[in-house]
Amino acid sequence: MLCGDLTGKMLVPLIKQTDGSYVVRFFQQKFTVKTDKEYADMMQRIENSGNYPFTATPEEIEVLKKSKEKVDSLMKNAITERVKKWLDLVVQKIDTKRTQLIMMPGNDDIHEVDEIIKSYEDSGVICPLDKIVQIGGVDTLSFEYVNPSPWDTPRELAEEEIGKRIDQTASKLSDPRKAMFNLHCPPYGTKLDLAPKLDKSLKPVTEGGAVVFEHVGSKSVREALKKYQPMIGLHGHIHESGAFDKVGETPVVNPGSEYGEGMLRGIIIDMEDGKISKYWRVEG
Repeated sequence: MLCGDLTGKMLVPLIKQTDGSYVVRFFQQKFTVKTDKEYADMMQRIENSGNYPFTATPEEIEVLKKSKEKVDSLMKNAITERVKKWLDLVVQKIDTKRTQLIMMPGNDDIHEVDEIIKSYEDSGVICPLDKIVQIGGVDTLSFEYVNPSPWDTPRELAEEEIGKRIDQTASKLSDPRKAMFNLHCPPYGTKLDLAPKLDKSLKPVTEGGAVVFEHVGSKSVREALKKYQPMIGLHGHIHESGAFDKVGETPVVNPGSEYGEGMLRGIIIDMEDGKISKYWRVEG
């Protein structure tokens, strides 16, 4: 299960110089790329961080600075091409006739991603949105939206609407207590939804040199979990808050994410006879 925030947030230009070299500003550092190997290594480093490298002349950069539409178009193309590349790779590496593969967008992902995922359904990729999908014989409800954030991401809704939409999909379940709830947003007030508190300029608030954290998850997600008490809640969204917790009797999990440091995290869940026997976090 690949459950959202699949795409990067930043374009990184390699700016071509008159001597044939490239200048790159990345991770608050300036690099000069001179050889073909350095160029290939830098492209790979930027891609591995989850961002999108591209080459341009200084003149082209000036044009982009003056046109949000051109930047948005460049970003959209970079995102869609990367998602297609990953989906081509995953269906090449995984036998989807033997291994169930579920992939969905998260709040950070533009809506164009949905149709790309759905276009691979004939190759065995399942997009679980707006329907109930069985995983290991267990009904699974999936929902990609989050409560409003300072970042104004592509998939945000008011709390009331989040609760309403979860209820609409949950009504398709024969028994919510025997289901899994795959909700991208974590429940409010748990170990899964702690993020740095931000000031008006969107910079982290510190006290005594330490970053102050606050709960930023969804109250409607919490209420849905309390109401339906599914077998488990699967969550993401708050990348720095990988943890386990409970809402009522329902265990809730967030693997967290450190993709910028080259670390992938996930949760493995063991199920026997339609029941969860154990679960644990892995990294690699």
